Amino acid sequence: MSASVVTIVYVNDAPAAARFYGELLGIGPSLETPGYIAFDLGPGADLALWAEQFEGLSPDVPRTSEVCLAIDGGPEELDALFQQWQSMGVRILQEPRDAGFGRTFLAADPDGNRIRVAPQD
Repeated sequence: MSASVVTIVYVNDAPAAARFYGELLGIGPSLETPGYIAFDLGPGADLALWAEQFEGLSPDVPRTSEVCLAIDGGPEELDALFQQWQSMGVRILQEPRDAGFGRTFLAADPDGNRIRVAPQD
């Protein structure tokens, strides 16, 4: 069986969220509709931004899940990415720290969805 995993992130404004994620990821969308925009992240993995699923989605509502961006490289690359995101004005929820799986930090998109950056296994 061939399968792919699509991570869906609920947002208020799909085009605005796509600009945010496109800038962070350095890629453009692979599919664009008025309320649903997807990014091809590589073989078998997509990130989709879906609007109009919740009325008044607020960044103040706590989230219990995260999109994890697993990056190549070591702690230096992660710290450099942290500095880059911070200079871009990305809301940082947790500064870089060492965890059992490696160095990591946590950010949020404009809708309050959590984005963890961690080393690729």
